[in-house]
Amino acid sequence: MSTNMVGEKMSLITILIADDQRLMSDGLKTILDLEEDMEVIGTVSNGKEAYEFTKEYSPLVVLMDIRMPIMNGVESTKRISNEFPNTNVVMLTTFDEDEFIVESLVNGAKGFLLKDIPGDKLIEAVRDAAKGQMILPGNIAMKLALKISELSKILEIESEINKKIEKDPMNFSTREKEIISLMMQGLNNQQISERIFISEGTVKNYISDIYNKIGINNRSKAIIYFRKLLKDSSEALKNE
Repeated sequence: MSTNMVGEKMSLITILIADDQRLMSDGLKTILDLEEDMEVIGTVSNGKEAYEFTKEYSPLVVLMDIRMPIMNGVESTKRISNEFPNTNVVMLTTFDEDEFIVESLVNGAKGFLLKDIPGDKLIEAVRDAAKGQMILPGNIAMKLALKISELSKILEIESEINKKIEKDPMNFSTREKEIISLMMQGLNNQQISERIFISEGTVKNYISDIYNKIGINNRSKAIIYFRKLLKDSSEALKNE
């Protein structure tokens, strides 16, 4: 452990790196371990291992990849943030993973770092994260603003669906309403599973239940059916 000039222990920023790409983990570790006030105390390759490591060793900062096997980074972040609030999780991301920005923040992430971040910026960001500060680079902030706008439109669609469905005896669950909204946006089963963090097989089961409730077994016809519900709902509201 590093010490200062008078022999007193420095306050180390303990770090866990969670990434299934060994080259990425090793590169980050090499950069961070050069700093006297930082120590990478572990590297893991999936979200489950990150949660278990945090439970045992309580790192101050976790650098968390998003796409990992067994348990993804968003679910791991949710568990860590709920159970170990003194640990600050920062997501490692790439430009093609912006769909996870809102979900990560909602589930407790303290911000984002692009994987190609320069070494000096990485070190600065880790020190900020250790203090509990939000890490949000400008390009990520712009993507977040776009996602919030998109989410607002989704909520409007879900609200309209809810108004119509509440008057209908089919009694859709909250998850079914969420999937209906995503289907109407044109997402396929794989995209829906990635968006709401459930397996593709589970998505198919929900859609099958939705089909049974409306008496339709064709995706295109189901989407047309729900669009008609929205149209009828909107026209009814105008006439009230």
